[in-house]
Parts: sequence; C-alpha cells; structure tokens
Amino acid sequence: MKYAERFYRDFTDTQRWTSYRVKVESTDLFIRMRGDRSEEVHAMVRNLREELERHIRIQSAFLTSFVPVPRVAGVHPLVESMYAASEAAGVGPMAAVAGAIAEFVGRQCACISDEVIIENGGDIWLTVTEPVTLSIFAGSSPFSGTVGIRIHPKMCPLGVCTSSGRIGHSFSFGRADAATILAKNAALSDAVATETGNRVKDEKDMESAVHYAMRIDGVSGALVIYRDAIIIQGGIELAPLN
Repeated sequence: MKYAERFYRDFTDTQRWTSYRVKVESTDLFIRMRGDRSEEVHAMVRNLREELERHIRIQSAFLTSFVPVPRVAGVHPLVESMYAASEAAGVGPMAAVAGAIAEFVGRQCACISDEVIIENGGDIWLTVTEPVTLSIFAGSSPFSGTVGIRIHPKMCPLGVCTSSGRIGHSFSFGRADAATILAKNAALSDAVATETGNRVKDEKDMESAVHYAMRIDGVSGALVIYRDAIIIQGGIELAPLN
C-alpha cells in the first residue's frame, strides 16, 4: 500500500508472478499475476475510463461532490459499484474510483490467473492462493515500511485501500498518516478509507474513526496510523517486513 511515489514498485519477475505496469492517462496500475497481459489490461482500463467519462457527462456531480449523489439508472457496473460505495461510506462517488478500477481489472484478470494483485495509487484488489504481506506506507510515521498486513487466501477476493491526509495526491479532510480498510470489494474499501481518514484530525480521533469503519457492512478490518500511534480493529494481522 505504498503510494506516495512510484519508485517502490518492484517489477522483478519471480516464479510466482510476472510484474508489470499499465498506465492510461491518470490511471496507473501495478500488476502481479501469472503471465504478462498488459495489452489486454490496457484495453480494459481504456474501456472502464470511457464508461466513467460517459457517465460524468450525464451526471456532472458524480465527479465533484464530496457527498453521495442521486443515482442514475442503467449505468455500467463500475459506476454502480461507486454509487453503492459512496452511499455506504457517506462520501462522494469519486472517492471509490481507484479501488473500483483496480477491482474490475482484477476480476477480469482472475479469469486467466489464479493469483492477481492490482494496485492503483495505493488501493489494492487481490486474490491469492498463498499468503502475501502488503507493506504499509505511512509517510514519516515509525510504522511506515516496518510492518505489513498479512493476507491469507481464505480472505480473498479482497479490497485493501489506504487514504492519507499527509501524503499522496488524493484529497482528505483529515491528518491521518494512513487509514487502511479491508473490505469485500475495493470500491467500498476505497470509499471507507477516505472517510475514515477524514475523521482523524489528531490522535484522539483514531478510535472513533475505526469504530465508524467497522460499523459498515462489508468492512472486515480497519487500521489508522497517526504519527507514532496505531489502532486496529477487525481481521487485520500485522506482520514484520524483512
């Protein structure tokens, strides 16, 4: 879940994965799966972005609102997932966009690879057959890059998304170094991470922020880092990074 810069991405292929990048305008995916499907993924992303742009021309508030907006009928499933996540989390639909794209690409890739990890600006959708540890990047916090979240196959498919009020380009009303949410889908994880981060102005807000997240149906874990403090609820297993 490192996301402030792109230099961390390791494109070294292994026996387990092929690693590659697909970039279409502002969508920048890091992908690990069995085999290089970059051309197909590029086409997937292009189509998803076109569907999103088409909807924004119909419903302009979908792009700009910080709160849920009225639904439009007959939309693409990507857009539908963003509406649902927005309503569940109480944020604008675009708070779910990175997670939603990661998931829709990931689910298509999972038809041809039994293990898939799609990272889109710090927001992840994955399905794995063996455990994997996702590192946590939390800026200057002492937890940054020292611990990760262990994901087991039985948890998958899973969305693991992070919001920060201190690093990265995404807008946040809060000051959390990292607000990370595990959820049944990545659009929901992304939207809830945004609002969880919004609620953290200082250390005393951390507990209420994770309580907010865990009340939402579909959320299985919540983690907030604020400077040298960390709070965790739900099914999150921390693991040291080698």
